[in-house]
Parts: sequence; C-alpha cells; structure tokens
Amino acid sequence: MRRRPPEGLLSISPGDLTVATGENYALRMRACVAEGGLRAILLREPGLSDRTSLALLAKLCELRVDCPALWIGVHDRPHLALATGADGVHLGFRSLSVDQARRVVGVQCVIGLSTHAGDDPARFHDADYLFHGPVLDTPSKRGLVDPIGEVGLARFCASTNIPVWGIGGLDPAHASILTHCGARGAAVLRGVAAAADPVEACRSWNLAWRGHAEPAS
Repeated sequence: MRRRPPEGLLSISPGDLTVATGENYALRMRACVAEGGLRAILLREPGLSDRTSLALLAKLCELRVDCPALWIGVHDRPHLALATGADGVHLGFRSLSVDQARRVVGVQCVIGLSTHAGDDPARFHDADYLFHGPVLDTPSKRGLVDPIGEVGLARFCASTNIPVWGIGGLDPAHASILTHCGARGAAVLRGVAAAADPVEACRSWNLAWRGHAEPAS
C-alpha cells in the first residue's frame, strides 16, 4: 500500500554528501528519528553515484525496523526506491514525468513532485503529493525563482486536492502560516541537515506543528 509522507516536518538531505560523510549523515538521522521524532526523510544527493546512493538509502530504510511509521523517499531515482523498498520517489523539473516514474515503481511507491508558481497542472495532476515554493527567500533559489509568500502558497493549496508541503526558507515559527495556508507540512533542508543540533531542530518543528496543525480533512 502506498504511503504519503506524514504531516509535519519532512527533512531533505543536505545535497553535498560524499562517500565519507554519508555514514555520519545516516547516524544523525537515526538520532533525529529516535530522539527528535522525525518521521519523514528525503534523500536528495545528485552528486552521489547510484551505488553509493543505494547503500545510503538502504541504511535509512533500516531505521524503519525500530520506527515503522518512518517515511523514506529518494529524489530522482525511482529504480533505487524500488530496489530498497523506499516509500516514495520525488521528482524535479529535470526528472522523469510522473507517468514515466510510475512505469518504474508501479503501485508500490508514492510519487511526489516539486512545483512552482505558474506550473501547468497537467504536469502534476497524477502526483501523490507536492512540494511548492519557495515560500520565503532561500539561498538555493535566490535569483532563479521569486518567493511566493503566504498568499501564493495558500492560493496553490486551494487550487489542488493533492497534499502540499511548503518549501523554502521555513522554520518552526512558520508552522501556523503553513496550516493557515492549507499545507500538510514543510519540506526542510538547512533547518535540519545544517542545524547545529539536528535533533533539537526536529523537536522544535514537531512541537510547533502539533501546536498549530488541525486534523486533515
């Protein structure tokens, strides 16, 4: 049965892992899951080979032995999701289409997609969940895509029945904004992966989300 990411925080890997740093990342994520309440991880490492990504993704999937509720996804590599039993594959604008990825993973994985203001709904209408942003200013998108703000996120969430996670420049203080906009959570990179204390960052996000989230309709 396909599982969408749980509501709230979804932690994205830093994007610059190497063979040497991947092991430490897996250990940090183990602590975030066990002590910080993290329940969703997306491995997004375009610089790693398939072999290294496969090994790291398998380590992350092993965390579900002690935490069956943990959701694990991989960016842009549906064949690795299928090989490791990951829960989902996430697609970007350079990736396969949703339909093409579905031919690889079948019905076993959910398929997510990153979207931006002005995207054609035909591109994402078959996705299981969406990232939308950047909501706020963020270094990775600066000069490329303008922030959409609270109004833009709310407008997009109201336009689709597909669950949406806001992305871009978000921290726990924005939990109330996300819920007000109708988002199911936040996809966060630097806020966890680059945090001085990733475990505490996860705790802060979870506390903020529980304080503002309402049951999904």
